[in-house]
Amino acid sequence: MNLPEQYLSATDPRVAALIARSLRYNIKPAPLIRPFDALAESIAYQQLSGKAAATIFGRVRALYPRRKYLDPEKILATPDESFRAAGLSRSKIAAVKDLAAKTIDGTVPSARAIARMSDEEIILRLTEVRGIGRWTVEMLLLFDLGRPDVWPVDDYGVRKGFAKIFGRRKLPTPKQLMKFGEKWRPYRSVAAWYFWRALDVPKKTSRFDQR
Repeated sequence: MNLPEQYLSATDPRVAALIARSLRYNIKPAPLIRPFDALAESIAYQQLSGKAAATIFGRVRALYPRRKYLDPEKILATPDESFRAAGLSRSKIAAVKDLAAKTIDGTVPSARAIARMSDEEIILRLTEVRGIGRWTVEMLLLFDLGRPDVWPVDDYGVRKGFAKIFGRRKLPTPKQLMKFGEKWRPYRSVAAWYFWRALDVPKKTSRFDQR
């Protein structure tokens, strides 16, 4: 058990039990994360199943053969009809093109610049892009950048996992979850991971569930 898991386990026996029976936290920073590509993919995936979104994003990538990365200037030059044929909705096309424009003008930072920014600075900058909300940026911070203290209080899975482990009939509000999360600083990303895992493992009853 590593330091973050030891730290979290010491905060509550129920959290310790969850960690003990779950898949271990295994998120590591991606070595070459390009914010533009990661966010374009996030936009494509919004409100779709993973399989459907992967198919559509694959078609978008296929518009630019033999290119490893998407090019913001080529995105802006691509007719909307091409994106529609690939399966993107009009709102997503507008979002991807706004993302491209804001990448070109520097609103969306480069990979090198983003590595030097705080979580909140990144959230403030990236949520200026059409169709990019706080939750989307939090997922980028947590899964792509491997930031250790991201606390996505609006995420349904985190709220539901928290309620399951702590025996609550109602989901905590984001405000309530923000307060609870203070005890898990500076490893709230790890805590979020385990609350997601709580939905994958059977709940074991114990004397603590009677509180």
